[in-house]
Amino acid sequence: MTEPIIEINHLKKSFGDNVVLKDIDFTVNKGEVVSIIGSSGSGKSTLLRCINLLETPTSGEIHYRGADVLQKNYSLTKYRTHLGMVFQSFNLFNNLNVLENCVTGQTTVLKRNRDAATKTAIAHLEKVGMGAFQNAMPAQLSGGQKQRVAIARALSMDPDVMLFDEPTSALDPEMVGEVLKTMKDLATSGLTMVIVTHEMAFARDVSDRVIFMDQGVIAEEGTPEEIFGNPKEARTKEFLHRVLAEETE
Repeated sequence: MTEPIIEINHLKKSFGDNVVLKDIDFTVNKGEVVSIIGSSGSGKSTLLRCINLLETPTSGEIHYRGADVLQKNYSLTKYRTHLGMVFQSFNLFNNLNVLENCVTGQTTVLKRNRDAATKTAIAHLEKVGMGAFQNAMPAQLSGGQKQRVAIARALSMDPDVMLFDEPTSALDPEMVGEVLKTMKDLATSGLTMVIVTHEMAFARDVSDRVIFMDQGVIAEEGTPEEIFGNPKEARTKEFLHRVLAEETE
């Protein structure tokens, strides 16, 4: 039986006269790995930023476990503690070492005591292969290492859902694999994940469902087999043909 965690109804987002999201309906179920693909400017990252309310939707509804998070009396701070976010550009605290990056949110936001927060942080750093770098500063790390610390930091907050906004796009090609492997391991652990990605092979291999966005709408969605093996929409076929051709060049 599916258990919806996030339900989005008729979501619209405009920046002035520019309508970026047009009437989006979208559900994320517990334990599901959903990949969102599409061209640059199709609205993928804006949708993710609306889910965690870094952007305020122009209209529509966002429900978290049945409650409408856009209601005035709903605690956004509490809502955001349920969502882990991994950005393109890592967003680590450059003045804190790796361990403190993973401890600070737990002690300040979750009010977790320091010993418990440290234990949790170390466990997640070990999980992403960064346990040996606890005392390192972000400036001493490669891009791939920074991103794995960012993932550990998000996991340390015990999120219900992990959101990834093109987590490999700022990385050198040789560092992409280490981050994708970390994410694959998470995907098999039962964690609920929503991933905006341009890594087609990754989306095909780890997703329960793939969403193709085009010009602010969900043009097509289905299993990886349906989207990559037998897409129905001409726009999906054209996008995949172009992207997969680029990958083989």
